[in-house]
Amino acid sequence: MAEPSAARSGTRARHKALLSLLREGTTHVDELATALEVSASTVRRDLRRLTVDQQVARTYGGAVVPEAFHERPVAESARLRLRAKAAIAQAARPLVPATGAVFVDAGTTCAALARHLAEEWAAAGDHQALVVTRGLETAQVLADAPGVEVVILGGSVRPLSHGLVGPLADLALERLSFEVAFLGADAVDPHRGVGEPTLAETAVKERVAARAHRVVVLADATKLRVRDAPAWARLPDGWTLVTDAEAPEELAGRCAESGVTLVRG
Repeated sequence: MAEPSAARSGTRARHKALLSLLREGTTHVDELATALEVSASTVRRDLRRLTVDQQVARTYGGAVVPEAFHERPVAESARLRLRAKAAIAQAARPLVPATGAVFVDAGTTCAALARHLAEEWAAAGDHQALVVTRGLETAQVLADAPGVEVVILGGSVRPLSHGLVGPLADLALERLSFEVAFLGADAVDPHRGVGEPTLAETAVKERVAARAHRVVVLADATKLRVRDAPAWARLPDGWTLVTDAEAPEELAGRCAESGVTLVRG
């Protein structure tokens, strides 16, 4: 029988490994149990303990780590939550109009949508589309897609997000309009809108939203658990949030209260 101190040490190590897996995007109980080589009941017990300690937030079938605001470099973000981003891109695809200009934001979730569209349009062969972006990765993904005209806003490149901001972006947006604008975000709240690291980021998102007939925010569940962000962009009434299956259960009610359409991937 293990000594109490040894058992506590083992539990602490397992909790540390569990939190690491959650941060990397493994969120389902069964997947966590397999990765940790323990039973699902042990994982559920650990999650209950970590929830009481406010280190995790439970979701349907698993949990996520609610973190303080932290802007990750785009290269780091590109390695995280890949399945969730792919599911969001798939769920957002029906919202892309057959005609008219589309705005696709910077960020890895928006780049996932761009990749999905590029593959589909390449397979179609005869598709014609106009896509405007402020993201370097998004532009690169779409640049070689046949039949797609890519317009990239001018401005200063933010080092972490590779998103363009500033007066040149504002000047371009004064001359453009969009059927749909797909926006990324570092934090999302159905009432407050989208949270970003700088006022420059929120300013360009607000200007894009004002030029669009419909605004769609693409954000995985971790963006809904961010405690706060330095700056917030208010979005027009009736915007749409596309997220993944790990989003908290109470999100539907919060969206309904704020007049936000919720789509789960």
